[in-house]
Amino acid sequence: MALPITFKDTTMLNSQELYQQVSQLPSLEKLRLAELLLADLEMPNPEIDAIWREEAQKRWQAYKAGELNTISYESVMQKYK
Repeated sequence: MALPITFKDTTMLNSQELYQQVSQLPSLEKLRLAELLLADLEMPNPEIDAIWREEAQKRWQAYKAGELNTISYESVMQKYK
């Protein structure tokens, strides 16, 4: 059951102000809110998808042209052992 939260006024809160309000919620309510926010972020956004598609194509072309310095999988994994 969601607990009501009273905002200090009706103007739009910035992220810090919103966090201060939400941080007063019980842990279960914070978890529910986090799930809702993550689900909202996971919704497809064609504009963002197009930007990432273009970036991926640029990176692939640079890789194929030998313009990128690459690091082997083994080197990366060794770094985090």
